[in-house]
Amino acid sequence: MIWELPVVALRNMVIMPGVTMNIDVGRPKSKRAVDEAQAADRRVLVVTQKEATTDDPMPGELHEVGTLAVIKQVVRLPDNTYQVLVESQERVKVLDQVPGSYLRVRVETLDNVAGNADELRVLISETKTAFEEYQRQNKSLRLDNYQIEAIKGLSDAGALADMVAHHATWTLDEKQAVLSQAAEQPRLTAVLQYLTRDLERFNMDKKVAGRVKEQMDANQREYYLREQMKAIGKELGGGEEGPAEVESLREKIEAAGMPSEVKEKALKELARLERTPGGSPEGTVVRNYIDWLTDVPWSKRDEEILDIVRTRTILDDDHYGLDDVKERILEFLAVRQLTHKPDELDEKGEKKQRSAEERIEDSELRAPILCLVGPPGVGKTSLGKSIARSLNRKFIRMSLGGVRDEAEIRGHRRTYIGSMPGRIIQGMKTASVVNPIMLLDEIDKMASDWRGDPSSAMLEVLDPEQNHTFQDHYLEVPYDLSQVMFITTANSLQTIPRPLLDRMEVIQIPGYTMPEKLQIAKRYRLPRQLRGHGLEGRLEVTDAALQRIIEEYTQEAGVRNVDRMLSKLARKAARHLLETPWEGVKLVDAEQVPDYLGIPMFKPDRMEKEAQVGVAQGLAWTSVGGTMLVVEALATPGTGRINMTGSLGDVMKESVQAAVAYLRKHATEYGADPDFYKTTDLHVHFPDGATPKDGPSAGITIATAVISAITNRPARMDIAMTGEISLRGRVLPIGGVKEKLLAAHQGGIREVIVPKDNEPNLQDLPESIRAEMTIHTAANVGEVLARLLLPAPEQAAPPPTLGKPAQPGASS
Repeated sequence: MIWELPVVALRNMVIMPGVTMNIDVGRPKSKRAVDEAQAADRRVLVVTQKEATTDDPMPGELHEVGTLAVIKQVVRLPDNTYQVLVESQERVKVLDQVPGSYLRVRVETLDNVAGNADELRVLISETKTAFEEYQRQNKSLRLDNYQIEAIKGLSDAGALADMVAHHATWTLDEKQAVLSQAAEQPRLTAVLQYLTRDLERFNMDKKVAGRVKEQMDANQREYYLREQMKAIGKELGGGEEGPAEVESLREKIEAAGMPSEVKEKALKELARLERTPGGSPEGTVVRNYIDWLTDVPWSKRDEEILDIVRTRTILDDDHYGLDDVKERILEFLAVRQLTHKPDELDEKGEKKQRSAEERIEDSELRAPILCLVGPPGVGKTSLGKSIARSLNRKFIRMSLGGVRDEAEIRGHRRTYIGSMPGRIIQGMKTASVVNPIMLLDEIDKMASDWRGDPSSAMLEVLDPEQNHTFQDHYLEVPYDLSQVMFITTANSLQTIPRPLLDRMEVIQIPGYTMPEKLQIAKRYRLPRQLRGHGLEGRLEVTDAALQRIIEEYTQEAGVRNVDRMLSKLARKAARHLLETPWEGVKLVDAEQVPDYLGIPMFKPDRMEKEAQVGVAQGLAWTSVGGTMLVVEALATPGTGRINMTGSLGDVMKESVQAAVAYLRKHATEYGADPDFYKTTDLHVHFPDGATPKDGPSAGITIATAVISAITNRPARMDIAMTGEISLRGRVLPIGGVKEKLLAAHQGGIREVIVPKDNEPNLQDLPESIRAEMTIHTAANVGEVLARLLLPAPEQAAPPPTLGKPAQPGASS
């Protein structure tokens, strides 16, 4: 059948028969063709042009086969283009052009040519199966269920071929080839061939993609490992342009100066690393181990300066007082200076390595490990720093407070994940020399539990006989610690195990006296605080103000709180300076201290002047130094019950019982009723009950207060005492004599009684303090009571339950 139709040329699409779709029309000739078609029978030829870039195609520039379509709707868009909804009906062949103002041609309908029914049935089934797989694998094809079911329901071969070609993502030439084929069987065969080709391509793409992914994974893994190796190489000092990692490690081993047996172990581990596959966790463990072996120092040492004159100057510059401690340190270093052997040079002029036997012999000649013991804030740690500075040696501080695992000292076995050497080897790595000064701080604070006893591990570290072959669990090779100068610090010797204490030479650092604290605050602490707060040359604090700060705002053996109070005063003064500026230098006197520091926190201990019955003045030692200790005793009618209050420990309670037992034995000597323990209740109290108290040194003070209460004889309060009591009445020696006497002096006491056996300890007391005090020694309780108990006051009828009247001469 021959038709004369207006032409709408398509650029990038092929419209198959039997579909309804929108096309955009913008060229003038095409729009004229649409208008003419609407004015006539609405039929139009839609045909694809051969070149998409041609703006005004002629019949020779169009494909010969197109589609006859009926215009269903035309929508004029704002940009003056048409959106035309067409329904394609049948394929037609262009015959020739009809002259006119727009493109118009004559076409001939191409009739479908049927094929073999059986072959078509097979082709239809294969095509439907292939298209189902095609639409499943083709990710760029998006069909809804309605469209898929519509295609499955087609039984006409030609319609099936056209519909599949319409939806398929083929090229324009391939779709045009399907459109140009009028016969059903060749057309459907071509469609099936295209589908089969695409399915094979999809499968090939999958295989290629899988191989590419595997290759990419392998490449990425190789790249990642190589980058790791580069990073490790850089850390080891090599890098991309440097030597290989193994060779870099080998060079580090050669340069470390290890002993022969350690070097042999390191090279053995290096050979093991070479045999370890890349990426193996074992390789990381071996590499870390070799790193530690090469990082710890084996032969590098500081050139120390052995000059006790220089050391004395530095110690005096850094610390005021502590004369006994400084003398002991200078003696220690004098021995080092006299026994020091200069380094010998080999033939090349280099230092000869000394043998282990020579190092052991040298260490034996040196003084033992120092242990600085004293209350907090007296300068133990800073003394270690000063010694290191005077000797020109590295200083390493290691805090042992709270360490409860033996592995913290000896390290962990390499079999554990995250294992590493102990703190001693870590400190040596930090020092990077074999002869640092290592301060083991708070050695008395180490704990022990089910994980081990770290204090036992310290025995090898601090023993000059053993530490030249110290064994760390991680290194697994002997390490020489004999050239390390160990200094330990502690607040108390009570918690240090005896075997560990036996390896150290103890240097007691007592608390500072009031004059010493004043000088430390004046010379060191105050100038530093004024500089730190920008008040240098603007503020001056008098000695009286410093003394009041020390007495009424601090209560310690050291000077830490003094430093805090001076810092607080400086902060207040800095604020006042900015709020109300002053000219020149502002003076802070004792009366103005509360304006800066507030209400005094402590009241200095002062003696009670009048003698009293049942009260005695004692002396005690605390962690912050000595203090005054008043003991009160009260006798009342009763049945012999003894009541003790004041947060007392067992030792103090036993002292009360010992005092009562002694008085029962010697009741008649002091004018007491021999049966007082049956008819009198005794209450012994220690004021400041919230503070726990324990220790034996209050024995004679308790005995004095108890005997004074039972006999009703007043005890002198201008004499303080300290000493332990035995059942036989002996006064036994105690500790902390210097601190206790300093507390008595500060409290205004000028007469004290100490045990006879403590007489040598009086030499520790500063000469200025001894000159102002009268110090008595006593070997038994009788000597103490003879000085303290006064005669009982005259009474007309003394209470019968408190003992008989004193016999003549009994008060002597």
